[in-house]
Amino acid sequence: MNEKRLAAVQQKAELILIRHGTTLRSDCLNGRTDVALSATPAPVALSPSELWVSPAVRARQTAAGLFGACVAREDARLWEQDFGVWDGKPLASLPDVGDLEKRALADLAAEGGESFAAMVARVTPALVACAARACDLGGPVVIVAHAGTARAALALALGDVPGALAFEVPHLAATRLRCFPGGGLAIRAVNEVLV
Repeated sequence: MNEKRLAAVQQKAELILIRHGTTLRSDCLNGRTDVALSATPAPVALSPSELWVSPAVRARQTAAGLFGACVAREDARLWEQDFGVWDGKPLASLPDVGDLEKRALADLAAEGGESFAAMVARVTPALVACAARACDLGGPVVIVAHAGTARAALALALGDVPGALAFEVPHLAATRLRCFPGGGLAIRAVNEVLV
């Protein structure tokens, strides 16, 4: 492949992570708690080369709303962080961990749950595989999942797990990563508005 063609393919090789829409229980911490959307999002003008989705109902409903009949492949590694005993609880009842140093926050795990650092380790192989697919296909691979999944992708691109916790990820926001052969990632956009 000549250099011009290779550059054109690389321009389109993107990993796009989209957080699911607002849920019926937005006042609760919904990691592994499987809740539905409060409203189906409108379709977007984005044609993925492949579409991947977390098995969570909220992620599958979001993918169906945004991409219609496009076949989505489920991958359990894309689930949100498991918050253990905190999962499903009202946000107002959770302990305040906002003053923890970033490394301590990344390593914090509620009883019976996983830390953000453990989640990043779980999600990374799926992200690496999807990024490689984007390079192979020369087009965008879209993942509809969770805020934690998007932060895990940012951690991978930054090479900094605790640093990724500094990013807020709103509902229906897109995180765009340029994918390079050999596994390199560059952050193109964070919290891009889709709808």
